[in-house]
Amino acid sequence: MRVLVLHSRYLSGVASGENRVVEDEIRLLRDAGHQVSTWQPSVEMNTSRFRIASDAVWSGSAIKCVRRLLRENKPDVVHLHSLYPRLSPAVLRAVRPGTPVVMTVHNFRLMCLPATYLREGSICEDCARRVPWRGVVHACYRNSRPASAALGASLVVHRTLGTFSRVDRFLAVSQFVRGKHVEAGLDPSRIGVKSNFAWPSERRTGPGGAVLFLGRLSPEKGLDTVIGALPRALELMVAGDGPGRSRLERQLRRGINFLGEVDGSDVPALLRNARAVVVPSRGYEGQPRVILEAFAAGVPVVASRVGGLPELVEDGVNGYLVDRDDSPGWHSALERLSDDAQTRCLGDAAYATWKQRFTPEIALRELEAVYREVASGH
Repeated sequence: MRVLVLHSRYLSGVASGENRVVEDEIRLLRDAGHQVSTWQPSVEMNTSRFRIASDAVWSGSAIKCVRRLLRENKPDVVHLHSLYPRLSPAVLRAVRPGTPVVMTVHNFRLMCLPATYLREGSICEDCARRVPWRGVVHACYRNSRPASAALGASLVVHRTLGTFSRVDRFLAVSQFVRGKHVEAGLDPSRIGVKSNFAWPSERRTGPGGAVLFLGRLSPEKGLDTVIGALPRALELMVAGDGPGRSRLERQLRRGINFLGEVDGSDVPALLRNARAVVVPSRGYEGQPRVILEAFAAGVPVVASRVGGLPELVEDGVNGYLVDRDDSPGWHSALERLSDDAQTRCLGDAAYATWKQRFTPEIALRELEAVYREVASGH
């Protein structure tokens, strides 16, 4: 099957879980013998703010490029991931009738400007099911009213024009993400669930050493809660970078080590030596790739009880769930990791979860089934 994959890459590069999910799916399809062409533009550093804003609403250059790719590759299916900021929904209008379109929704960008349903540290659904003017007033996208206005205008324009009706099948990464899109008015028959996956990894032996945080250092990720709740008996390794790093380092105390941004090739070794992975997110998460990678390595996860995370982490089985920002709860859950036998047991269950639900083979079958379904419908 010939597949054209389109994705507006995040500037965080390999640190972006979504960027890595897209690359993994491309590799998965190519390894299975499918012909995959792809275009994954990112915003160049010297691009003007006006150009970025106008492209978010209607990118003529992106439409031109997509039309060329369609002529050259004649895909059986077009698969979209992130549209913003480089592509814009306008590229959907470049696809001629008769070519099926699949779009993965990794987050809540089509209803919420920051894509997390989080504002000033609290869950906020003010823009769901309505024009996102509140997100503009509160400068929810990148703390910028102009940027928020551009993204909000793009959503309003393309909702009005019916651009998103050109997507044959939306694929949510979790039931929670699907449910939020249905609540916002999307026809339930047009959106299914297709989980992410993780490649096989060398399994952890023993209970592991330090607790590991792997991700972007920004307030919505909630790492400050873990730092404040960390028992003295445990160590914490922090792999990642971001705008919140300097503030987090002011909380630095004995037993906490900031590694900075790490190369993707170093992640398996970090997981292999981890006692657990922590995901203390404050906002709604869809399906963080780091949890699936931890499970593939036989490492349990301690996560916030928000968004799609409870679909992955079963409390007391393959990890622990804690209410977000519940410092005593985080302290208690982390303290239980000091029990080596319990941590081994949790790790075995984490690996079993990956084996049953999140292997490459399962992901390939699900993706191919969706492609066949939309292609037959055309």
